[in-house]
Amino acid sequence: MKSRKTLKRYREGNITAAFGTDLTLCGTTSIPNLLLRYYTKIEITDEEMMVLVQLLRLRTEEKILFPPPEMLAECLTGGLERVERNLASLLEKEVITVTQYYDEAQGTILAGYDFEPLFAKLSEAWACAKVKEIEKTRKVLGEREEKSVPEADLTRLTRCFEEEFGRPLSPMEVEQIRLWVRETDCSLVLDALRRAVLIGKHNFKYIDGILLKWKKNNLRTLDAVAEYDRDFQDKRQKKNGHARESRSDKTSSRRKKEMVKALYLS
Repeated sequence: MKSRKTLKRYREGNITAAFGTDLTLCGTTSIPNLLLRYYTKIEITDEEMMVLVQLLRLRTEEKILFPPPEMLAECLTGGLERVERNLASLLEKEVITVTQYYDEAQGTILAGYDFEPLFAKLSEAWACAKVKEIEKTRKVLGEREEKSVPEADLTRLTRCFEEEFGRPLSPMEVEQIRLWVRETDCSLVLDALRRAVLIGKHNFKYIDGILLKWKKNNLRTLDAVAEYDRDFQDKRQKKNGHARESRSDKTSSRRKKEMVKALYLS
């Protein structure tokens, strides 16, 4: 993709004013503070970080998605060979990748650097730091925990979630499970997971909604939850004018899914 610059005709004489005009026209490159804070945690060197800054600048200012090493070398110290080495290192460590972009204006497909792996790694570094920050805050404020969570229970629950979600959990997700178990029984957390999976809701927000509803209704055991579900189903059947009747396994399963949706999607 060609570079796109904004040009103007300058007045003669005042070079300081001309500098101020360029300072405005060239714009700024936004570098997330979290990236500046955590880049060493994801094994990015200072030189590699400056390469990333220039890649972001060229994309923002000049709309260049795939600048050649020679162009980067003009903006960095160390020469072309060092730039090529740093680029190769960033690609090898999967901090950046090369992908294809579609240019709607020209109707062409272009190669370009992709920063999505960088921000995925950054989010993990942030999550680990946030977990430590939460624990530190609890200690400083003297926060009382309702109960301690045995690591064996936490490990078992984590494995159940990973099996149902089909992926490893992030540190923040594991911390969320720990918080749930401090407030309720492990069996209720597992039952909330089972209900969410039953209707295809593989996310923590939905499970948290189930547990919150149980908490508001003071449901602290599986028996209490089962009784609550029966009462809800009875009221629903009476409202619709339906009497209880025997059902096949297939029909019962469908009814169960409908009941869970009615209970927790409303």
